[in-house]
Amino acid sequence: MKKVTTTLLLLGALAIPGLAVSADPWPSKPIRIVVTFAPGGTSDVLSRAMAPELSKVLGQPVVVVNKPGANSIIGTQEVARSAPDGYTIGLFVSAHSVNPHIAKSLPYDTQKDFIPLAMLALMPGLLTVNPGVPANTVQELLTLAREKPGTLSYGTPGGLTSGQLSMQYLIKLANVDITEISYKGGGPALADLLAGHIQMLINSPTSTLPHVKEGKLRALATTGAKRPAVLADVPTLAESGFPGFELYEWYALFFPANTPKDIVDRMHAAVMQVMATPDMVKRIASIGAESSTDTPEQFAKFVASEDKRWGELVKQIGIKRE
Repeated sequence: MKKVTTTLLLLGALAIPGLAVSADPWPSKPIRIVVTFAPGGTSDVLSRAMAPELSKVLGQPVVVVNKPGANSIIGTQEVARSAPDGYTIGLFVSAHSVNPHIAKSLPYDTQKDFIPLAMLALMPGLLTVNPGVPANTVQELLTLAREKPGTLSYGTPGGLTSGQLSMQYLIKLANVDITEISYKGGGPALADLLAGHIQMLINSPTSTLPHVKEGKLRALATTGAKRPAVLADVPTLAESGFPGFELYEWYALFFPANTPKDIVDRMHAAVMQVMATPDMVKRIASIGAESSTDTPEQFAKFVASEDKRWGELVKQIGIKRE
């Protein structure tokens, strides 16, 4: 009689929405981290550094899957369409907050189709020039641009990336004419900067810093509100004559909408544990970035503020939807 009663209670629970009984407690199978850019970039490097440590904490394999294309839209759509069961996470960058303001339509809603989970790295852009450019400060560089309108050129890691938009915003504020050269990624742009084919580039410190340390590039400014410890001798653009200039590239984890809160909370705790390890702390600091211990709810407020910030910036620059 006891066995029958227990069975009936379980069947009754399954019939009531929200009280479904799971036979397999989460996590019970491999978890995917969908990276929205190709292998080799900062988001890919971060995810592959995290994955094995996250696997140890969760007791299940954590695999990285690259889904590049369309300024991160393809990979983001993959996450939006995934089951909200805690087995698919998206590693998105700040393009996530830019795309709604520059695309005529998106196959997902950036605010409704995702749950912000955790910030991994908040990183300022780094403005560098080829050593052949006779400028040691931002103002000296802009003076050169005014003396020879259109003759200086800057590279962008790709259309409508934070590097491109930061440079366009600076040009708008300074009212100078500098030619844009677009590349399919930060690597090719950096190669042409090193070769002297372009004169300047705003890119992530991750790939640029080693060349600055070797004297192959000259760092003029960062785009954040304050100087990172690893770039303590490099002024910000705000310090270089543009008060209030504050733009970042960020790297963060998102779940599909409707992922159960208990899974969100458990994954957040696991990510925080990994990000607090000495190796990850050192890795984040070495690229001039900061991580965050914000809760998912606090991080969601940051994402909302970034959506607003990039929307206003796109309007100021005058970019039309495509």
